[in-house]
Amino acid sequence: MTRALVFVGAFNPPTNAHIALAGCALRDTQRETVLFVPSKSRYIEKDQGKDFAFMEEERLTMLRKIAKTHPWMRVCDWELRQSRQPRTYETLCHLREEGIDGALLVGSDKLEEMATNWLHVPEIAREFGIVALARGRDVCEEMIASDPLLSGLAQYIHVVQSPQDWRNTSSTGVRQRLREMQRLLEEVRQMVPQELDPLEWL
Repeated sequence: MTRALVFVGAFNPPTNAHIALAGCALRDTQRETVLFVPSKSRYIEKDQGKDFAFMEEERLTMLRKIAKTHPWMRVCDWELRQSRQPRTYETLCHLREEGIDGALLVGSDKLEEMATNWLHVPEIAREFGIVALARGRDVCEEMIASDPLLSGLAQYIHVVQSPQDWRNTSSTGVRQRLREMQRLLEEVRQMVPQELDPLEWL
């Protein structure tokens, strides 16, 4: 069995924070690899209510490109190949059948959601274990202690102290800046003859 951290999420797009925090968790837990498992685009837009989702193949290509320079990182497209978005517990069970001993890696934003929006949280915690990383100003220990469900599972949750440098970096922030760049580029294009491409000047 390969001892891994299983990092499920949108990665819409992947950020330096995703990579740095995953690497931090890997070193702290002394597992062999981090398995990045991107979610289906329809789920990101319809169920999670995101304003935009990169296409599945785009996000998969991004992650695989990053993995080429990070030997500890692996990418799994199993969720993308399913007819519907699998629940996280289903994914962990499938990976176990494939020889992956995987603990679930989550940010504190997902840890907070577990008490209300997730299915099979006790099973995930007891069968696989949860590794939690703080986002923003969150304190994972306080979040666990204040929630009846999570506090009852505290022995199965391993908290990793994440570097402050990456706590506020998010895919949402990247998408917002990309939209602003596109707006500014369109403004510039309207100011110059159509035969000219402003991107060539950068």
